Amino acid sequence: MKSSIWLTIVAGFTTGMGNGSVFTAAFLLAVGRGPFGEAGLWFMDPYDPRTFQGTADWIMFIFGFAFVIILGAALKQHALLEGLRKEE
Repeated sequence: MKSSIWLTIVAGFTTGMGNGSVFTAAFLLAVGRGPFGEAGLWFMDPYDPRTFQGTADWIMFIFGFAFVIILGAALKQHALLEGLRKEE
């Protein structure tokens, strides 16, 4: 697991944020532009969850972080199972 930590982080974030972008598209289509006062396209606004783009970015960050946790747990369990199988 120690040798694959960066691979887990990079693969987890890219896959999770990709999945989050699909959820983001569905979410923003459902709520529309109405609840957001600004599009959030300038300077640090894309990271402000009160803006349209900020909401999209934060949803993708959350999905990415969650997928890193899930992938790390799965790889750890896989390593444990492979270790037990080698001892048999």
